[in-house]
Amino acid sequence: MGDGTILVGKSVQASGPAKPETLTLKLANRHGLVAGATGTGKTVTLQVLAEGFSNAGVPVFAADIKGDLSGIAAAGEAKPAFVKRAEELGLTYEPDRFPTVFWDLFGEQGHPIRCTVTEMGPLLLGRLLELNDTQDGVLNIAFRVADENQWPVIDLKDLRALLAFCSENLKDISGRYGNVSAASVGAIQRQLLVLENQGADKFFGEPALDLADLMRTDRDGRGIVNILAADKLMQRPKLYASFLLWMLSELFEQLPEVGDLDKPKLVFFFDEAHLLFNDAPKALLDAVEQVVRLIRSKGVGIYFVTQNPLDVPETVLGQLGNRVQHALRAFTPRDQRAVRAAAETFRQNPAFDVATAITELGVGEALMSFLEPKGTPSPVERALVAPPQGRVGPLTPQERSALIAQSPIRGKYDTSVDNESAYEMLAKRKNLDAAPEGGASQGGLGGMLGGVFGGIFGTPAKGKGGRRPPQSLAEQVVGNAARSMARSVGREVGNAILRNVLGGLTKR
Repeated sequence: MGDGTILVGKSVQASGPAKPETLTLKLANRHGLVAGATGTGKTVTLQVLAEGFSNAGVPVFAADIKGDLSGIAAAGEAKPAFVKRAEELGLTYEPDRFPTVFWDLFGEQGHPIRCTVTEMGPLLLGRLLELNDTQDGVLNIAFRVADENQWPVIDLKDLRALLAFCSENLKDISGRYGNVSAASVGAIQRQLLVLENQGADKFFGEPALDLADLMRTDRDGRGIVNILAADKLMQRPKLYASFLLWMLSELFEQLPEVGDLDKPKLVFFFDEAHLLFNDAPKALLDAVEQVVRLIRSKGVGIYFVTQNPLDVPETVLGQLGNRVQHALRAFTPRDQRAVRAAAETFRQNPAFDVATAITELGVGEALMSFLEPKGTPSPVERALVAPPQGRVGPLTPQERSALIAQSPIRGKYDTSVDNESAYEMLAKRKNLDAAPEGGASQGGLGGMLGGVFGGIFGTPAKGKGGRRPPQSLAEQVVGNAARSMARSVGREVGNAILRNVLGGLTKR
């Protein structure tokens, strides 16, 4: 709106005159929630917010579950419903398109997104593989072994090679780090195979995503809208949730502390947010809560989009200051509890009953409460949502392909790179370890001394046809003793030489 706010809608029922409902950019990093039943207009509200942030120069990252959000890259149409809604809000409807970059973990509907196995870390990877506590412990040990040996674990073949090394050295690793069983290693390897069959091998690798590419503006100063194609990803909810949590963790680690800015550096919209929390272990929920609580000071705002407010844990829900609540249906006891819970989270407005209003809202209507300049939530208002300026609905495959071809990061991530990492290093190590064994079998110091002692004690000469003549009992005893002595002396001399050599290296 030009005054440091984003117009989201206009109240239609309040204690006083109708007023614009706006989100203050300076408080947008206090996070938010967009909730409501299917078909009540959540995606349109998400698009209105994304357009507002883009116009304000704030980059946006949004997961597009159904493909509908991709239309933000194309100009909208002056449909009668949009024109009428704009007039009700005192606006003139002006179609517009917004700078957009498309991403896809599988590289099919956008630029590939990759991260390394090391960046993902054992906590998120363990959840992705659905490991139990024992297997989680083994995975953590494997990561420690890789760190101490400086073996980069980039992709899944690196991790498989690392686990194979652990399996081959169970005794040494167990003695140093704790019990590592072949059964646990085998279970992790089987889960890796399942994950690879789901296409995760395309996600792990290089070049890894540079988070700075998500925080770009166009030539006009408008924030880039980064859209993640998540329609296929929805069939793999563990991968979806782990990826989003990894991205938040990376932002938290890389971005400096900036406090409260005039506007956020980046805003995330997590559609179908319940997938982040379903069946999540307590350790992971604690990590999410910590990131949500602290990433605000990094200048990042997080907005969860979900059907039911009860999908979000209370510890996280309490951090969401800006709220848009679309209609909820109270058909079941759980739905009724959700309505009451949603109503109780708002700052009450004496002009109407919030719980009743939630069940009466029409499409394009919502209850809104945004943080006021002092950081306190405004009284909840029943409001009409502003019409989006971009297209409502998905792009065609041809339109998407054309935009990808014109992308400002075209070519940077499109081709994978396989640098030397744990797989290659462990393969070289195995070859080096095998070479001395082969040489020793063909002779060496023990063999040489054996030949000397054999000559001293006598070795029966070969007769005709290359066969040795039969030996007497005394000759067999003397020969066996000679060979035994040769092996013993060979070991002693070899050990002495080795100690002297290593001692000299250490002194240097």
